[in-house]
Amino acid sequence: MIADGWLEDTRTSYDTVATSYVDMVPDLVAADPFLRGALALFADMVPSGGPVADVGCGPGHVTARLHDLGIDAFGIDLSPTMIEVARRAHPALRFEVGSMTDLPLADASVDGLLAWWSLIHIPDDAMPAVLAHFRRVLRQGGPLQVGFHVGDESRLKTEGYGGHPMKVHVHRRQPDQVATWLTDAGFTVKAHLNLDPHSTRPQAIIFAT
Repeated sequence: MIADGWLEDTRTSYDTVATSYVDMVPDLVAADPFLRGALALFADMVPSGGPVADVGCGPGHVTARLHDLGIDAFGIDLSPTMIEVARRAHPALRFEVGSMTDLPLADASVDGLLAWWSLIHIPDDAMPAVLAHFRRVLRQGGPLQVGFHVGDESRLKTEGYGGHPMKVHVHRRQPDQVATWLTDAGFTVKAHLNLDPHSTRPQAIIFAT
């Protein structure tokens, strides 16, 4: 069971570590050809070049890469401090504070939606509502891409990124479970990519429309 207040705990935690996060977490896409390929495929699937929402954008690395691929991308993140960091790093792009539990976007207003490793803090019982918001704001036929840690356990993270205190649950999930949630929300799952399946931190990306 995840205690009430997880959303505020997540916001506060990332506000606390935002500056250290940018200093300590590299642009992983630059070093990983599979992530670059997945992002390029996503961009190629976006009709008319966007707009595209990068939900849980953090410091804006991926939003900026989408822009470099010719996509009209903007970022949304729960943490106001993360959004400040993203705006400073990428002043030409648009970043907004918002929660994926209540996306501040109009119905059918985006041509694509990306959520890379931002669903990992959403408890199971909130996932259907989050994915329903994704379905609501995404225009018919537009691509959805979600990235997540693979596994069967959840853990409470109490420290991170420079030793600062955090209070966030990190949920690992099986691709079949995520695919079922997506199907139940009205998406059609097209494919999934396993990343480092034999490592201690396996991950996956699911493509859907």
